Formats: sequence, C-alpha cells, structure tokens
Amino acid sequence: MMDLAQLDLFRAVLRHGGMTRAAAALGIGQPHVSRAIARLEAELGFPLFVRGHGSALPTAEGEAFAREVARSYAGLDQLRRAAQEIRDLGTGPLRVACQPSLAARLVPRAVRLLSEAHPGARVAIHVPSPDTIWAWVASGQCDLGLARPRSGHAGVASVPFLRVDAVCALHRRHPLAVKRAITVHDLAEEPLIAGAPGDFQAAVEAAFASAGLAPRFPFTAQYTAARCGLAAEGLGVAIVDPVPARDLAHLPVVLRPLRPRLAIETVLLQPAGRPPGILAQRFVDLLLAERDALAGPDTGPGEAEASRTGPATSGPPSGRGSGP
Repeated sequence: MMDLAQLDLFRAVLRHGGMTRAAAALGIGQPHVSRAIARLEAELGFPLFVRGHGSALPTAEGEAFAREVARSYAGLDQLRRAAQEIRDLGTGPLRVACQPSLAARLVPRAVRLLSEAHPGARVAIHVPSPDTIWAWVASGQCDLGLARPRSGHAGVASVPFLRVDAVCALHRRHPLAVKRAITVHDLAEEPLIAGAPGDFQAAVEAAFASAGLAPRFPFTAQYTAARCGLAAEGLGVAIVDPVPARDLAHLPVVLRPLRPRLAIETVLLQPAGRPPGILAQRFVDLLLAERDALAGPDTGPGEAEASRTGPATSGPPSGRGSGP
C-alpha cells in the first residue's frame, strides 16, 4: 500500500534529479531509494522514471503523478499549519469572564504575558455580573471565569483562586486614618458607603449586626473605584476589596485593615467535564503567577495580604505629605 514515506522519496528523486543524489542528500543508502521507487511503480502500474547514468528523469506518467502529489502535499502542509495554529493559538478567541476587581490589572497583565509568548493569540475579556460569569462558563460561552463563590450552578468546575481581607477606604485626613486597623465599633457613628446589594454588602452588614450595631449607609456605589471616589470627597468610609483599591493611588485615600476580618474570595471557573484547551491552560498558569505576585510571605496559595494591596499609605498619615 502506498505510504507517505514512498511519496517523500519520490519527491526527493524528482528534486535532486537522481536516486543516488537523493539518497546522498537524505543520508540513506541508494538501494533503499531504488527499492522504494520500484515498489511504488509496481503499486501504481506504470513507470515513474527513466533510469540513466546516475540520473532519473520522470516519464510522462511520472510527471502527471508528480502534479497530483504536489496538490496532495499542499493539503498536508495546510493541515500542518492548521495544527500549529491550534497548538499555539487555540481554536479561536480565548473567552474570559471576570469580576471588575481583577479586570483592571491582574487579568490584563496575564493577557500581555500570553500575547508576548504567543503573538497572534486572541483573547476576549468580559466583565458581567457574578451570576452571569457562572452561567456563561456553565454553558461554554466562556472558557474561563473569575468570580465570587456561588452555589447551585451545575456544569462548572471551580477551585479557589484568591482570598483577601476587606479594607476600609477613607480620606487621608479622616480622624480614623491615624489608626492602624479600624473596627466595626469605630464605624458605628460614621457615614458609610455601601456596595451594590449582594453577598459582599450582606456580609458587611452582618459584621455590624453581630456586634449589635446599626450602621448608616447614606451613599451607595456599585464598584470599588466609585466607593473610593466618594470616600476621597470626605463623604464617608467605604469597605472595599483591596485589589482594585490599590490602583487608585491618585486619590487622597488610605486603606486600613477592618476588624473583625471580612474575607473576599474569588474562584477560578472552567466548564466541568472538559479539559482546558492548550491556550486556556497556559493562560491559567499566567493568572496563577500574577495571583502569587499579590501574596504576602506569610500567606498560603490563593491568599493575598490586604496590607500589601492598599493605594496610598499602609500606616498612619504624618501630615500633608502622607499620601497622594
């Protein structure tokens, strides 16, 4: 039966103009080339070459067969190129859905590193609501997701990705800014800036309720940037995720740890029952490396130290030069 090895030798004889020269170029014995061509001719039922003194010229049938072989190899070359693109760039755009806290810095850094390692890779970043992230990953609309924990979603495999402690964001001249940590009792009489209704805001309110306190939330803003912006205007104290807050160094805001601690968790999501594609796995590795860059020396995998993620100063202010 005809095979690719025979066809490769046939093309080599055509290219070099003789079996001896083809064998020398390939580093194999001339008898091996001659036997392979003879077997191919026997299978085809017609001669491919006219043998001469050290040369081999194609017959008319050999030239016609060579044209068909060239067309077939063009298809094989296309298959090889397609396989390389799939290996290097995946099967299409890598679709990632993530929560806003990671969309400004951590995820873009991982995208840049992926692009540097794999020029031409296409990545689509989406920032929908947490429930939408879970739904998109479950349905296969996204390859990866970074979201707050949820329950009741089938078809999704989730693993812990990042755990940080919430911090208080307040104007750098706020009286509480002199404290190294702020308790819920310190905030009992302070105007607070609430987040959008959801699990995190509910956890904040539960922390006050467990201390027997009824906090005031005259202002509400969905995202950390907006809550820190309101705090920068002296409108109150915001309890926020330190990861996006540290990117707001242009604001006159400092971050202080909240006591008792209030954990903010992020999980990494992938469609269940299906191994990640090559590009998706490489992106996960980069995400984990960027995640680990947030971690403090005393924290375990998936944890980041809140005091290392604040935008202005992590200690008390010392006059007008104490922060941006």
